[in-house]
Amino acid sequence: MFSHVFVGVSDFERALAFYTPLMASLGLPPRFCDRGRPWAGWQTPGSANGRPLFLIGRPHDGQAHLPGNGQMPAFLAADRAGVDAAHALALRLGGRCEGPPGLRPDYHPHYYGAYFRDTEGNKLGVACHTAE
Repeated sequence: MFSHVFVGVSDFERALAFYTPLMASLGLPPRFCDRGRPWAGWQTPGSANGRPLFLIGRPHDGQAHLPGNGQMPAFLAADRAGVDAAHALALRLGGRCEGPPGLRPDYHPHYYGAYFRDTEGNKLGVACHTAE
């Protein structure tokens, strides 16, 4: 469905230090990191064309990054333990909790998710959709 999702950041090095271990915990390998631009991307493993990508970087227009209200990329975890681990890691890396891990049956009976903000104020989610 998606080619890529780009999340703006102001402090690239701080954001990279946040996202590198978070993406690794979710099994998303790095595709590139260009500190000169600056931007970095991670890809879905095993996809034929390396898509979708998750990207971080400074806004292209050169203006300051401002987190949006109502935008929230959510990463897929293999299981509930992966949701728990990613959320805990995000908080250890300087993220801020926006909703602890847990079932959210108002979405669907097996939705298990957690929400947090990165070091730039962007809201992110991690979810698992299986019964275990």
